[in-house]
Amino acid sequence: MRDLLAWDQTLFKDSELFELDHVPEHFLHRDAQLQSLMYSVRPALSGSRPLNCLCIGAPGTGKTTAVAKVFEEVEKHASKVVPVLVNCQVDSTRYAVFSHIFKKLIGYAPPTSGVSFKKIFSEVAKYLAEHEKVLVVALDDMNYLFYENEVNEVLYSLLRAHETYPGARVGVIAILSDTGVPHILDPKVESVFLPEEIAFPQYTREEIRDILSNRARLGFFPSVLDDSVLDRITEHTFALGDLRVGIDLLKRSCLNAERRASKNISPQDVESAYEKSRLIHLSYLMRSLKEDEKTLLGMVAEMQQANSGELYENFHSRTSLGYTRFYELLNKLDSLKLIEAGFTGKGSRGRSRVVTLRYKPDEVKARL
Repeated sequence: MRDLLAWDQTLFKDSELFELDHVPEHFLHRDAQLQSLMYSVRPALSGSRPLNCLCIGAPGTGKTTAVAKVFEEVEKHASKVVPVLVNCQVDSTRYAVFSHIFKKLIGYAPPTSGVSFKKIFSEVAKYLAEHEKVLVVALDDMNYLFYENEVNEVLYSLLRAHETYPGARVGVIAILSDTGVPHILDPKVESVFLPEEIAFPQYTREEIRDILSNRARLGFFPSVLDDSVLDRITEHTFALGDLRVGIDLLKRSCLNAERRASKNISPQDVESAYEKSRLIHLSYLMRSLKEDEKTLLGMVAEMQQANSGELYENFHSRTSLGYTRFYELLNKLDSLKLIEAGFTGKGSRGRSRVVTLRYKPDEVKARL
């Protein structure tokens, strides 16, 4: 009995360390990226406009965490700089982005309707000029502004604020997940954005092991996780290339061990947890989808494979939306890697596409 966990005991020393939005105190293997971000923000500390940045890399490579770490430091040491982290999955329109900034600066949210964008914009710019504050806006998951065709408007408004309100100083950090789809900005935006590019490469196997080992050491009690089990979790994480999978796998494996009243994690605990953890990317993406996108994805899951013409007919009869909107939604689901929509070379001008689901239909339906 001594080897069994009592009902009121836990293997977690600090379970908060395994939450996906946790910002670690020791952020490993991203020193060069942190240095580049600090270098770009530094002019703001003396009241000048910071350099714009583009943080680019695959999902789960530490982009958001790096910006959050830099913003933590800025909040502590620079009262004249206001850092604002905007989640573009949630705030995917120009109005929503500026409402978020307005709330951070002025302390309350503007009305959701009945107030023009121009009014919110001028309040934000006027506040910056009058209070001599420098605004640094991080657009996290900026991909979503491209999907909604809002990106040029958002960047243009931020970067040209000083023209309307001299003294309004704004810098932008764009956080972009590299999905293999080129994202093109309007030339007039590109000419004022001119960002410093900061690359976030995939973590190596050794780096993943080091990060997970560190998280386990701080978050579990001693001897909960042995080296061979850590190696297994590392392999799964490296294969999928997303650190969030590994962190979630640590948490779920430990919960499985607790369920068995065991004092350490077994390989079986890891394997049964992996089925859920490997889908964390899918769950994360699907939480951000709007109703029309969910409808279309659900239809692809029902049909499993369809040509785009047939899919459009069904989609149109269910939603009465036109082909242009359908085409935009299809491209978005494709660039999010939820579906594959390849051209067949057939149909009018060879534009017919075969649409297939990248996950098992049941995995998608369960999350719809």
